[in-house]
Amino acid sequence: MTEMQYATLMDPRFSALAVIDVGAVAAAVTDRWYNETLCRVNDSLVRLGVLQGEYHWHTHGGDDEFFYVVDGGMRIELEGRSAVELGPQQGFVVPKGLRHRPVVPERTIVLMIETATVTPTGD
Repeated sequence: MTEMQYATLMDPRFSALAVIDVGAVAAAVTDRWYNETLCRVNDSLVRLGVLQGEYHWHTHGGDDEFFYVVDGGMRIELEGRSAVELGPQQGFVVPKGLRHRPVVPERTIVLMIETATVTPTGD
């Protein structure tokens, strides 16, 4: 794939007190790289990623980013450090300011938690 298309939906889809069927939302996704804000929790957002392919190198200068693999697997490449491999039910925090990129060989479902001010594509 020479040019990655990113589908990014920033507005929260669900409000407080709503039951969120993450599996059903993910099953409806046809994009290879999909990022949707599911809900807001205080000053943070919970985002669903349905991912396949390589994302671009980027940083979040003022924000940490948490990845939790629901299904599938991914590698997070980190500038100047060893890459981290994540499988189902594993999570990892990329600290603010660290250049990184997710690499996802097969369709993977991920939950991400980050501040509401973060730009998903990086600074």
